[in-house]
Amino acid sequence: MRKIIVLSFITLDGVMQAPGGPQEDTSGGFKYGGWVAGYGDEFVGQAISKQMSHKFDLLLGRKTFEIWAQYWPKQTGPIADPINSATKYVASNTLTKHDWSRSVFLDGDVVGKIRKLKEGDGPQLQVHGSGALIQTRSCRRTMA
Repeated sequence: MRKIIVLSFITLDGVMQAPGGPQEDTSGGFKYGGWVAGYGDEFVGQAISKQMSHKFDLLLGRKTFEIWAQYWPKQTGPIADPINSATKYVASNTLTKHDWSRSVFLDGDVVGKIRKLKEGDGPQLQVHGSGALIQTRSCRRTMA
């Protein structure tokens, strides 16, 4: 059975949107993109490096996938290489294919498909971003 590991940058008041840059996600009129940039330190860097140091697959919502697919395929290095080589499972009823290698799209009964992924063999599944994906009641039960 796989573990599902949720890795998210969350403010104390629950904001999970656009930690990376000002234009990362302005949906809903969000104007505070890039709010994490000034707070990275050695501890955060070590934690991220540790999490990325072993084989994993990714479980992403459509919006996070679309943001990442614009950036990560163009990058290399100790964070980018594992992300690019991971299988990316994308929860989406609208996006069905993409050129980013090893992308698999989950539509229809997404919760049931996540359960099957969790029950199967393979590396842990990391969830990055995707606040709506991890906040659904069914997915919380699935990830437990």
